Amino acid sequence: MTGSEAEAEAEATVQSCDRTVTFDTPPERAISNDVNLTEMMLVLGLTDRMVGYTGISGWNKLDAEMTEGVAELPELSAQYPSKEVIVGADADFFFAGWNYGMKVGGEVTPETLAPFGIKVYELTESCTHIMDTDKASIDMMYADLMNLGTIFGVEDRAAEVVDGYRADLAAFTDGLDTGEPLRVFVYDSGEDTPFTAGRYAMPTALIEAAGGVNIMDDFEKSWATVTWEEVVERNPEVIVIVNYGDVTAEQKRAFMMSNPAFADLDAVRNDRFVTLEYVEATPGPRNIEAVKTLANAFWSN
Repeated sequence: MTGSEAEAEAEATVQSCDRTVTFDTPPERAISNDVNLTEMMLVLGLTDRMVGYTGISGWNKLDAEMTEGVAELPELSAQYPSKEVIVGADADFFFAGWNYGMKVGGEVTPETLAPFGIKVYELTESCTHIMDTDKASIDMMYADLMNLGTIFGVEDRAAEVVDGYRADLAAFTDGLDTGEPLRVFVYDSGEDTPFTAGRYAMPTALIEAAGGVNIMDDFEKSWATVTWEEVVERNPEVIVIVNYGDVTAEQKRAFMMSNPAFADLDAVRNDRFVTLEYVEATPGPRNIEAVKTLANAFWSN
């Protein structure tokens, strides 16, 4: 084998949104942003290749399992990291997404980090912010895990994890006794106008897997704001509350239950609310449990 052949064999290439990214060697000083992306790194056993994580404590609290998983790593920034933070950590890789640590036109992008030798892999669900994409699917989360496996040279581990998730979900949904798809609204935040999940956000896929339909399924956005009038008009039978930040899930439920404008919604009249933690509602390892949580809430009444 020639030197060039050995070098080519060691290279790893993945598709990241509209870019093809090639790695000569696996990253050794990685940073992940947000709780769900960091958990993807954890399930693949990659903490020894990380120098830290960003964007968790500014919005979320870590549960015991994740606290233990990242115990050896520093949080380099409570919210979105600056370019200086990433460069200052001597990072060689940033796992983030659009609106998951990077903003379109912002100071931290694949292009702004490239001069420092820092390669970026973008969360697949977030690609909709910069290009045309398919509707959100759980396969996007699987693809991210497989691509991380390729990047870090742990393909077998990634395949084992993904195969396990697929089998777990299939076994659950195959035995699920559902009726007509339930009309479901995702309530993330906001009182004047609600912030919700549209066609390109992961909850749409989770709701469908659980036997429902997102009432904003035709909303050509990922996570974005709609009007309460649209929600009332579409009359959800179930409301999924995303739990994170300063306003608790119980406070969000109380707001909807006590507001006269929502009194005639089927979900409010029947007090049908289900809570997903942020880490369950966004692409990541807890999506499978999220489908089970939703299905049990949808069909156990």
